[in-house]
Amino acid sequence: MTEKFSLKDELFNPKKVTYLAALIKGTNPDFKDTEFTQKIIAQFPKLELKQRIVCIREQLEIYLPNDYPSALKIIISALPCELDPNKVDQDFGDFIFAPLSDFVAKNGLQNQFLNLSFNALAEITKRFSCEDAIRYFINHCPKESFAFMQTMAHSDNYHQRRLASEGLRPKLPWCIGIDFDYKKALTVLDGLYSDNTRYVVRSVANHLNDIAKIDPELVIYTLTRWQIEGRQSNPKELDFLIKHALRTLVKKGNIQALGLLGFNANPDIKINAFQVRNKQINLGEYLDFSFKISSTKEMKLMLDYKITYSNPSTRLCEKVFKIKQLSLKSNVPVVIEKKHLFKHMSTKKLYPGNHQIQLQINGTLYDKGDFTLIF
Repeated sequence: MTEKFSLKDELFNPKKVTYLAALIKGTNPDFKDTEFTQKIIAQFPKLELKQRIVCIREQLEIYLPNDYPSALKIIISALPCELDPNKVDQDFGDFIFAPLSDFVAKNGLQNQFLNLSFNALAEITKRFSCEDAIRYFINHCPKESFAFMQTMAHSDNYHQRRLASEGLRPKLPWCIGIDFDYKKALTVLDGLYSDNTRYVVRSVANHLNDIAKIDPELVIYTLTRWQIEGRQSNPKELDFLIKHALRTLVKKGNIQALGLLGFNANPDIKINAFQVRNKQINLGEYLDFSFKISSTKEMKLMLDYKITYSNPSTRLCEKVFKIKQLSLKSNVPVVIEKKHLFKHMSTKKLYPGNHQIQLQINGTLYDKGDFTLIF
């Protein structure tokens, strides 16, 4: 039988901990690397991924010197070579260094240590992103932290530039929330959206997608302004940024977002033969539906569908799913067939009962059909 993949074991395991301990031992001969490693590994079986980061950080606090500057000096000296500066995307680094930035966040927030801590995060993030750690500083000392992020935004190192965007995201997944004005953070993004590194551009897009959940109009205005400025020399990168930044608004059928992507809000189309083939499905089965779409004109279309779920509460529960983008030719009908699997999800609880599916094309709602989900 094939063993089930475990992300926590892939990222944090005895080999990784031994590697980290050896780096520290190499710069500090008094470091009890064997004891450090054994105590951590003994706790791993009962710990989830983020708990393992905390576990390693707590052991660092035990086995490194008690005074923060001395401990930090050892950590920085133990860092391996920087990540390849010639790469342009998806070079996230090694998770085993996450406990180092967590050490800085939990021990270096005092005002007298801020410069030491910021310098340490600037170095660590070139080995593994410090996007979570910097958020503790943003909450504790927003003025000083924002000045640091502005410095990072002008760095020659693209990992540091990405940190300036990623750390200030208002809704960064897996990380603590920050009490910071998202509008102020846009001044940092203004200097990063034209970056020549996809890793940075993707972070800017994700940052804007976060803001879109709070202030859609500001995102539309900002992207339109960036288009006019023309500072991004690579049109494909700007197209990528806009599309990625607007993904939430597009799913919601935001007319302005779709217009910015070149989709007419009122497409001159006809929908025929919309059919929900199975009016009753069991959990674990597919809902099959199809329709025919045509037009007398060439049309650029964003095809989606919205499912309204049965919900025991009175709160409306619905979600939009993608079908495809379509360049529809004039007088050439296209038949679309799609299947949707109904299964339990970690992000959403399903309930038996009456459901509804409805087509959404360029943000406009069209034909709909009812079906029943049975457990």
